[in-house]
Amino acid sequence: MVKRKRTTISLEAEKPKQEENILPLVRTSDEPLTKKAKWINKQRVLVFAARGITQRDRHLMVDLRDMMPHSKTESKFERKDPLFVINEICEMKNCNKCIFFEGRKKQDLFLWLANVPKGPSAKFYIENVHTMKELKMTGNCLKGTRPLLSFDSSFDTQPYWSLLKELMTQIFSTPKNHPKSQPFFDHVFTFTIIENRIWFRNFQILEEDGQLAEIGPRFVLNPIKVFDGSFGGETIWENPNYVTPNAYRRMLNLQTGLKYRQKIEQKLSLAARQPTGDLCDIDALDEEVFEDKNPTQIANEVMNQRIDDGKKKKKEKKKKNKNIGTGKKGGRDMFQEILADSDDE
Repeated sequence: MVKRKRTTISLEAEKPKQEENILPLVRTSDEPLTKKAKWINKQRVLVFAARGITQRDRHLMVDLRDMMPHSKTESKFERKDPLFVINEICEMKNCNKCIFFEGRKKQDLFLWLANVPKGPSAKFYIENVHTMKELKMTGNCLKGTRPLLSFDSSFDTQPYWSLLKELMTQIFSTPKNHPKSQPFFDHVFTFTIIENRIWFRNFQILEEDGQLAEIGPRFVLNPIKVFDGSFGGETIWENPNYVTPNAYRRMLNLQTGLKYRQKIEQKLSLAARQPTGDLCDIDALDEEVFEDKNPTQIANEVMNQRIDDGKKKKKEKKKKNKNIGTGKKGGRDMFQEILADSDDE
């Protein structure tokens, strides 16, 4: 019995030693925990196009997607579907802004900028498109960085320009603390109004003193209309200086046709001023002298001339034979006899 007591005491003495080695489940620290920054401005832009755009237009669309980390993609839009179906596509993709490219006749490209689903929306005609791969500029920037937006002072002169400025600011600016973005600025998007058109350029910030290098792409937006709703609705503003591409090409064709008409009129006036008459008809003589004849035509003419000469000789022989048979002398024979008599005397 005594031995058993000793063993129990030894086990009870060893228990607190084992409990001291166990670490607590939660460890405290004096340093505060780093919290992730909240992503408040949750702007998402859907960038896609309709069927029928060219290769260069598709490269431009891909360049815009790469420059905007808050953009989303979608498959090609069917041309037979109405445009208000895009609002439903944006809702399914959880996007509140949209950039839509629409191509026509494999040569004209139109751009829609829309605030989904309530609007407003604007339609542009894109001119002078140059992509990043086409330009091969010296500038470069990291993918996912936030851009600075630089707008011309003329955007504040008219209310429709200020509306387009606000729409472009919400679409092209990368939200702060976006998961796919980098927390610094290294390039600038510039929007400049020249000749009632918006010129877009993308520059790299080389140094803090303001040195820039162009990256690309570059294009020009010619505004057509601004609508109250998304992809439709009441027209807020319409560009009076806009000329459709078909009308512009028709004007060029008329100019080339005008040159042709002027040439024809010059030829007619020259023909009217030339003198008329047989003596002044020099062109007919030139045609006779410098007329090009085939070898068969020349051979036929020679044969006809020989036949005519043979017929003439036969006629002369017949006349001579008739004169000899009748005994009459011709005038030539009489003249020869008179000359012979004069020689004898």
